[in-house]
Amino acid sequence: MPPNPEATGRRLVATAERLFAERGIDGVSLREINTAAGQRNSTALQYHFGDRAGLLGAVLAKHHPEIEARRHQLLDEYESRGDLPEAEARRALAAALVRPMAAKLADPDGGRYYLRIMEQLVHRASLPALRSTDPGQSINRWRELVAPLLSEVALRRLHQRFMAIRVTYVELARRAAGPEGKDDRLFTSHLIDVVSAVLATEVSEETARLLGERDRRRDAGSEGVPENPARGTGGLGEEGAEGEEGGRRGRQAPA
Repeated sequence: MPPNPEATGRRLVATAERLFAERGIDGVSLREINTAAGQRNSTALQYHFGDRAGLLGAVLAKHHPEIEARRHQLLDEYESRGDLPEAEARRALAAALVRPMAAKLADPDGGRYYLRIMEQLVHRASLPALRSTDPGQSINRWRELVAPLLSEVALRRLHQRFMAIRVTYVELARRAAGPEGKDDRLFTSHLIDVVSAVLATEVSEETARLLGERDRRRDAGSEGVPENPARGTGGLGEEGAEGEEGGRRGRQAPA
């Protein structure tokens, strides 16, 4: 029988997500993926996906719709509840960030590999694929809903939303790399607690003082130098860094 193109594509995606998770997105060649997927035709992968970016996009597209639908559902429920006490609102929004991703721990079709890949991507702020400004994406909607709960300095200067996203991805990837078959309910609930605490963190006097000192040094060092609007903020910059969880500035509140 001639090869089934859809079955071939699924095998290539399944092989890629496993190898990307285990060895890193850049740690495995396309030829290795093609061979590991049992493809005798050396151009099968390029035929289906074009290049590494196309293959990675297919891996993400396999899991993304389910996560999007679930997060939008949780955000709909949050908005339907009206005004909530701040602590309750923070935990509900933390849950909307965490639970759709945490469900992938129990997905036998590459879910745990997907989480390990996403943890790699959250550290790649320069990738265009991670800089979506689509307001229809659930992570951007999440960011906007979280914004009113944060102070201006936490929102614009210290980027606590991105920190919450990064903590979520790192902890889920760590869990995904461990043994399967565990009951993940306690882990998930505690991670929601942690993310809620990140969002609730107040800016201390020491942090405010150090932030002011940094700003003064920057102002002194940039006299006569044109401002670079793309300059980050000490590694915690949020714009363009929230991955699947990309973002836009605006009233606020995925990455």
